[in-house]
Amino acid sequence: MALRVYNTLTGEKELFVPLVSGTVGMYVCGVTVYDYCHIGHARAGVVFDIIFRYLKYAGYDVTYVRNYTDIDDKIINRANQEGSDYRTIADRYIAAFDEDMARLGLQKPTVEPKATDHMGGIIAIIEALIARGHAYVSDGDVYYAVESFPDYLKLSGRTLEDMLAGARVELGDKKRHPMDFALWKGSKPGEPWWHSPWGNGRPGWHIECSAMSMEFLGKTFDIHGGGKDLVFPHHENEIAQSEGANGCQFVRYWLHNGFVNINSEKMSKSLGNFFTIREVLKKYDPETLRFFILSAHYRSPLDFSDQNLDEAQSGLERLYTCLAALDRLPVPDAGLDDTPLTAVGEELREKVEQFRARFVEAMDDDFNAAQALGILFEMVRGTNRFLAESPVPSGGSLQLLAHVRALLTEAGVVLGLFTVSPEQWLTGIKAAGIGRLALTVEQIEQLIVARTEARRAKDFKRGDEIRDELLAAGVQLLDSAQGTTWNIK
Repeated sequence: MALRVYNTLTGEKELFVPLVSGTVGMYVCGVTVYDYCHIGHARAGVVFDIIFRYLKYAGYDVTYVRNYTDIDDKIINRANQEGSDYRTIADRYIAAFDEDMARLGLQKPTVEPKATDHMGGIIAIIEALIARGHAYVSDGDVYYAVESFPDYLKLSGRTLEDMLAGARVELGDKKRHPMDFALWKGSKPGEPWWHSPWGNGRPGWHIECSAMSMEFLGKTFDIHGGGKDLVFPHHENEIAQSEGANGCQFVRYWLHNGFVNINSEKMSKSLGNFFTIREVLKKYDPETLRFFILSAHYRSPLDFSDQNLDEAQSGLERLYTCLAALDRLPVPDAGLDDTPLTAVGEELREKVEQFRARFVEAMDDDFNAAQALGILFEMVRGTNRFLAESPVPSGGSLQLLAHVRALLTEAGVVLGLFTVSPEQWLTGIKAAGIGRLALTVEQIEQLIVARTEARRAKDFKRGDEIRDELLAAGVQLLDSAQGTTWNIK
């Protein structure tokens, strides 16, 4: 199966054929750096990191560009509130963004341009748009004339008539049409500015991405990505600017990730259900948040809740627990072993032989990481059954299990999982507590000691009560001849 992607522009899943065989140019809209990033930014970051990783895994030479919008009304307003300047604000939150994305395990893009470093390119595009009749100067500002571009709104599937319902041009408005948007804004007192043929000012938001993407990827490139909320107006306006200036197709495949909902409600500051990445990572391990994001297809809505994150933590723990068991096995001998496998072993061998093809098939289906995770869990279930049947494997069994470990590691690289040793991750989770775990590690260990003492005294009723209390708190006890250990349920 060849890679197929859902193209927002056509509304269909299409065979992916890059502009130049073997290479991919991909641009993803970054953040406007005026505040800390929220979990919506986390989703977009992880989604396109997975796409970047998988394209490389599939053998493509990928140029991945993700920008910083470092000049914008919000940045200026934040600077004014703090009595600072826009550069200080932008630099602070660029550093914060980089730190957050690194904690989530994102690989660095090929290029990370800043809008303020591309004023020459921005001005050149605006000049071309004016020359082609797509833009006009109005009292120091420059606007894009949407009526000059017949394909305007082709990405979102809207019409100007629909957009104009209830809209009107305010008295004194400098625009010719209510939907015209700013390419260049004349400077106001106290604002940063750059020289231009139309006077001192600064660029509009949309033109910045057109300039940066074309600088590094050319007039036409393969993939443009971002959150679903960017389809209109941002990406719609990028198309109008870029195709209006160049007279050719701007982007071949438009990819958009779905929204994040909070307890089934759309995330919104006004509703008070708005969480930064840093707030979430005070309660949850970064890889858990990444795993949670991967658990739904990237185009689907993602319901953020403590319960769903707890379930993600438990799922990730099952994977890490299996990896830890595999790591404790001896290294298999290099020679062949003809000892026949049991029926359970043969089932596992079949899963091993089919794993890579099934994993690729899932990812080729519009980067279906959720389905790919399901294939990992099938492998882990088969491995656990085999280990339960053969707790001391040898010979060919060890070789089979070593192959399991290698395949899980390979998939983990694509998905950005298993970034630390299993023992380190499991120990860290126990030390920190999980999600909404009601008890501290010290309290859990104290209760286990109390239960052990109760059972020695043949007070089994009290022992069962402690077990049930721990289970209700999300802690599962594992009794063995060596003593009692615990895992997070």
